[in-house]
Amino acid sequence: MTSVSLGMPAAPPPVLAPRRKTRQIRVGSVGVGSESPISVQSMTTTPTTDINATLQQIAELTAAGCDIVRVACPSADDAEALPIIAKKSQIPVIADIHFQPKYVFAAIEAGCAAVRVNPGNIRKFDDQVKEIAQAAKDHGTSLRIGVNAGSLDPRLLQKYGKATPEALVESAIWEASLFEEHDFHDFKISVKHNDPVVMVRAYELLAERGDWPLHLGVTEAGPAFQGTIKSATAFGALLSKGIGDTIRVSLSAPPVEEVKVGIQILQSLNLRPRKLEIVSCPSCGRAQVDVYTLAEEVTAGLEGMEVPLRVAVMGCVVNGPGEAREADLGVASGNGKGQIFVKGEVIKTVPESQIVETLIEEAMKIAEEMGEAGGEDAVEGGPVVTVS
Repeated sequence: MTSVSLGMPAAPPPVLAPRRKTRQIRVGSVGVGSESPISVQSMTTTPTTDINATLQQIAELTAAGCDIVRVACPSADDAEALPIIAKKSQIPVIADIHFQPKYVFAAIEAGCAAVRVNPGNIRKFDDQVKEIAQAAKDHGTSLRIGVNAGSLDPRLLQKYGKATPEALVESAIWEASLFEEHDFHDFKISVKHNDPVVMVRAYELLAERGDWPLHLGVTEAGPAFQGTIKSATAFGALLSKGIGDTIRVSLSAPPVEEVKVGIQILQSLNLRPRKLEIVSCPSCGRAQVDVYTLAEEVTAGLEGMEVPLRVAVMGCVVNGPGEAREADLGVASGNGKGQIFVKGEVIKTVPESQIVETLIEEAMKIAEEMGEAGGEDAVEGGPVVTVS
């Protein structure tokens, strides 16, 4: 019987396409561009003026794996809160600016890692590009040119009739050219739309026109289920072609959920080291155990484990043994009992009532062995549990 090695493979996992080559910028401590890992962003939902609540939410996002956080700055009171938030946040802070150019300068002065500017709705923005570029240079602040279908420049709406991919791209390239005329290149671009098809085409066109780092997003994606599907579809289409350097999943849900979805999208495409992965079957008429409950209880029991481990929770004898052997740890269930596999070999058979606790015990043993073998480096990436 062939044994399956534990942990992440020695060679990098396969990806569908190499990253598109881009210029490299920095958002505080986070590198953005093709030479850096794809980062996951989210945005706070607290009033920025409530500094404690905002910092608490940023701490929750950081714990969930968020790399960069954006905070809204629609008023002078919000701008006054930025210095403390930028200083105390554990991850780089981007200030989100609309309508008033003066808040762009305030955010730069406040020490924000980056500023998002919307060329479609900032009054007289184009006239102040030179000053903004100089201020950003002086403070080492990067920018995001954030074009959005819902706030496109009226002139482009009149020209194209609606927010087409071409209209979004023309807006982005125009603003990029203004900054580049002043020798400012530390910016990334987004061209967001609520329709994944339009959004994907816009990013494809933009990727052909220059080497700017690109921030992916489906704007107003909707409630958690719908938004997850739309974002995963659009991001998958682009990331599978190597397009995309940062991502933000926009959900009508708590921002931590956005981060979880974003991380899972990247892990599914081998663009971020996998952590706990549970492989489980959808269940069918062949299942002889309650696969749903088993999978949920194993997932809950292994939450937070930080070793690259794949666990298979299988419900019948058709695919179960094969899947369990291919995982680092697995169970093939049937007739009220389960065969426990470690490294592709059966180590014991236990009653159905003991499957969950046995899998958790064996997972802990594996995690301990991996930690002893390789220290901190051995546990990066986290466990993978497969349930079929």
